[in-house]
Parts: sequence; structure tokens; C-alpha cells
Amino acid sequence: MTPAEIVRRWLRLVVADAELSPYLVGVDLDRIAAHLTVSLTAALAGEPADAWGGLGLSEAQCRRIGDYLVGVCWAADLPGERIAQVRRAVAR
Repeated sequence: MTPAEIVRRWLRLVVADAELSPYLVGVDLDRIAAHLTVSLTAALAGEPADAWGGLGLSEAQCRRIGDYLVGVCWAADLPGERIAQVRRAVAR
């Protein structure tokens, strides 16, 4: 599964989340998907990835988004080390 495919699945989960979806009202989802794909690609390379900066999310909400990402990566059958690498990158 490519980073773009992972992001599409991940974004669908976030948009469907009743607590998180209000933060995306009025947001260009295609644009944020492109940004998230770049952020995920950076995370997979071990670089910091501030995918959700500027949306005003709490720390708990950022963790929740990270949990969705880990779930999608796990379902995509990414190796455990790659998933841990992504988790560390988005937690910075």
C-alpha cells in the first residue's frame, strides 16, 4: 500500500470521527490529503512529521489521530519497525 493509499484510509477514519471531524469543516480535503501524504512519506523516512499543525487540536486529539494512523499502517501490513517509526515521527 502506498503512502497516498494509507492517507486516504486514514483521512476517512478521521473525517468519520465525531470529535475530530469538526476541525476539518471548510478544509480542502484534497489539499490536506496531499500534505498528509508528504508528511507520511517523511515519517516513513524517519523524519519529523507535523501533519496536523495549525488545526488547533489538543494533545489527546493528536494522539487519537496517531492511533488511527497506526491502525491503518498495521492493517496495510507494514512491518512493526516501520509502524513504530511513523508513530515516533508524528508524536514529535
